Amino acid sequence: MRKVVDLKTALSYALAVALASGTALAAEASRAPAGSANGTAVETITLKNGAGVSAKILTYGATLQSLSGPGKDGAIADVLLGYDDLKSYVDYPNYFGVTVGRYANRIAGGKFMLDGKAYQLPLNDKVNTLHGGGKGFDKQVWKIVSIKSGPVATLVLSLTSMDGDSGYPGKLDTTVTYTLDESGNLGIAFDAKSDKPTIVNMTNHAIFNLAGEGSPDGALGHMLTIPAKAYTPVDAALIPTGELKPVAGGVFDFRKARRVADGIRDGRDPQIVAGRGYDHNWALDKGVTKTPELAARLEDPVSGRVLEVLTTEPGVQFYAGNFLDGTLVGKSGHLYRMGDGIALEPQKFPDAPNKPTFVSARVDPGKPYHHAMVYRLSVKR
Repeated sequence: MRKVVDLKTALSYALAVALASGTALAAEASRAPAGSANGTAVETITLKNGAGVSAKILTYGATLQSLSGPGKDGAIADVLLGYDDLKSYVDYPNYFGVTVGRYANRIAGGKFMLDGKAYQLPLNDKVNTLHGGGKGFDKQVWKIVSIKSGPVATLVLSLTSMDGDSGYPGKLDTTVTYTLDESGNLGIAFDAKSDKPTIVNMTNHAIFNLAGEGSPDGALGHMLTIPAKAYTPVDAALIPTGELKPVAGGVFDFRKARRVADGIRDGRDPQIVAGRGYDHNWALDKGVTKTPELAARLEDPVSGRVLEVLTTEPGVQFYAGNFLDGTLVGKSGHLYRMGDGIALEPQKFPDAPNKPTFVSARVDPGKPYHHAMVYRLSVKR
């Protein structure tokens, strides 16, 4: 019996990608103790393929702790900002690589209405709720459902969020499925089913520097492409106004690849001022799709590493690490500063429960939530 309705679909998709690549089918999954959080044992699971791409996942927060792969010179580098040890994820949370939920991004005032009833969530982002609230999915220890090697290395994690957890209605049974194939496709499938009407918006919050985590030049020299004609402008509290604004001719136009640095400090644009740089959602031209399609492409011209982000969701939040201020000591003792990494988070639009024109985030009994995304790591030589 399947744990979640769409798990079989997620695994079948990952296998199909591997078969289509025409490469040897061999990927390994292994596990090791990582310590404990809140009195519960935590493990690290490593997925590794034969081409030098590997991912480490912590059961705490269903966190993608590292993603490593070769550059054009063959040197392997970890391209994710984060911490070397579990304790730092617990003591100094900053969403590095975590699974965020129940609702990723912001909800205005932490309030929403559902079937005529008002719900109030914790306020953990000044006057708003961010990434689920003060104790979201990123601060829970997830259970291991299964781990296996084979054509596609696979890890399945589960978590149950009880009715009323952080103010959300409905008992929510969730799984996160990580898969890695020989082509460097790291798949992440989020599935959830509820016994009451509720809202769900899950994603991964990895922050990338393709030159290698801690690279002194940061990620602002990366070339970014986002296939979107419009984005969602925000107010001073970073809540979307409800408008879909065309990107044409402005600093939000990434339909053709260009350097992140070219617009990130352009104070003539009031949206750049509001976000202290880029911290906005793009409305992808593709909309909602049955299988993952391109949401963003990021390239480091120096190392040659390329990251493609694919998703079934209608939006992608591009965050350029604007609130990293050098106070966090990350991997290998590196201080993280603004622009040291870039997050590309596929998702429903921020504050969708309060914006009727946005794609709905509602989930009902018998109608499970499913979001499939892929981080595809490759090399341009």
